[in-house]
Amino acid sequence: MLVVCLDLEGVLVPEIWIQVSLKTGIKELALTTRDVPDYDVLMRRRIEILRRNRIPLKEVQRVIASMKPLPQAAAFLNQLRARHQVIILSDTFDEFAMPLMKQLLFPTIFCNSLQVDRSGYVVGYRLRQPDGKKKAVRALQSIGFRVHAAGDSYNDVSMLKAADRGIFFNPPDKILKQHPQFKVTRKYGELFKSLTSL
Repeated sequence: MLVVCLDLEGVLVPEIWIQVSLKTGIKELALTTRDVPDYDVLMRRRIEILRRNRIPLKEVQRVIASMKPLPQAAAFLNQLRARHQVIILSDTFDEFAMPLMKQLLFPTIFCNSLQVDRSGYVVGYRLRQPDGKKKAVRALQSIGFRVHAAGDSYNDVSMLKAADRGIFFNPPDKILKQHPQFKVTRKYGELFKSLTSL
């Protein structure tokens, strides 16, 4: 029995923070887990930038509401879900994900949550658990599932290592050079074949 675990941003949808950067004109917000390996450092930096620029959560959500999945992502996901159970393991937040999940017909997603003050500003974040992607894979394996996983960033590496098969999808060259043990795919057709072959 096989479960497929996918990262969200960079695999099915564009990087949310890059879109926020483009809309706000704040270049620092364009940094992602493709650039900064330490997620806590990255998120603290983002929260500080939002506070300094007086950008409330609702403005970030407005940007996300205008986003679309990557081209062919919805068709890929539907094809995959017709063959296997699929779980999206993401370091994004419940407060961000729902407009995108609606466009993808509400796949199962495990992600995190934001801490927001009474004025609507992000003041912190709450991980579901540390290294949650890896632990989700291990938990699925512990109840008898084989797990194939795909991601594109530093924060996906532990998930890919834990999976029975780990696959990169369009990773940056610098990450690929540091982790050459994973198969690399560039198109959804390739990714589908790699994820579904036993």
